Amino acid sequence: MSSWDAEVAVVGLGAWGSCALWQIASRGVDALGIEQFHPGHAWGASHGGSRMFRVTCLEHPELVPLARRSLELWHELAGLTGTSLFENRGGLLIGPEDGRVVGGTLRAARRHGIHVERLAPPELRERFRQHAGTGPGDIAVWEPSAGILRPEEAVRAATGLARSAGARVVTGTQVHSVELVSGGVELEIGGGLIRARQAVMTIGSWLASLVPGMALTPLRMPITWFRSATGDDRFELDRFPVFMRELPGREVLWGNGSEKEYGVKLGLEAHGRRPRPIDPDTDDRSAVSEDWADLTRVLERCLPGLEPIPSQVSVCMLTATPDGQFVIGRPGGDPRLILAGGCNAHGFKHASGIGEILADLVTHRPARMPLDFVSPDRSVLK
Repeated sequence: MSSWDAEVAVVGLGAWGSCALWQIASRGVDALGIEQFHPGHAWGASHGGSRMFRVTCLEHPELVPLARRSLELWHELAGLTGTSLFENRGGLLIGPEDGRVVGGTLRAARRHGIHVERLAPPELRERFRQHAGTGPGDIAVWEPSAGILRPEEAVRAATGLARSAGARVVTGTQVHSVELVSGGVELEIGGGLIRARQAVMTIGSWLASLVPGMALTPLRMPITWFRSATGDDRFELDRFPVFMRELPGREVLWGNGSEKEYGVKLGLEAHGRRPRPIDPDTDDRSAVSEDWADLTRVLERCLPGLEPIPSQVSVCMLTATPDGQFVIGRPGGDPRLILAGGCNAHGFKHASGIGEILADLVTHRPARMPLDFVSPDRSVLK
């Protein structure tokens, strides 16, 4: 009888972990998924009803092929499970032409041949009148391929397919430590050990504590929803699609229109000011007024017609790296361990493609994209 509980243990079944387990199990590998809560839970970074999807990845030029592959896999996952996961409503990028949002979008589109439409200020004001107070130098880019993904449904769908492919799933079980041993790893859980030849660590904000010594910072990220003050339909999703808007001072306002039980989803990325660090195990996640104070400050000027106080607030977590790029790979080339984290608030849309990459690493297949810029061994993480 083998002394190993599984060939591969995937620890953490959020977006990246559930997709990795699906891809690994579908290749016939003996796989075990371990989740401390339940698939589709609201305690990490994969909840809130919607996530923005863009092909024009301004965060790094090598992410565009990953986004394209991820979209193919999202459609595959939806088809295999009969689940609606992606709504292609298009997306709007607004700001100075040489700014981070519009400039980065145009560079990605040119480099990778992505179809986008450039909107001059008069056309922007005519087509998207909800956006007020744009600057005299602001333009917009319309990306027809953008839209929203359904995070909870996606996680549950991927986990379900993994089970159907033979993966075992253990929920309500937290891994407290990871020890590298001869030929594999030992994962300490309450009152016992799980032994596997390889471990894939996809535990989001918990990665910083389970794999110490890396520059990974868990951050508290509020998600806020607002209602229309007038009750009309101009802020509904079909008229107010996903957007990113660079404001003076390089703040970035982002969001999407209301749909289903949700109001208008909005957030504000304040340049130079990161959300505050959080301990994922002990810190209070109750919403407080400071969670939306900065956002309320810009609403009247930028999106008049919305109530100033959110109708709903939830607290998400993200894990940041110093250079804003993911962490994916084997630390030191160790054949027993694969790390995948550092979502930096733009990792969900790539989850299906990252799951495939992790399965390639597990099965020792050639990489489908350059991985140097996401390597866990890069100097910025030391």
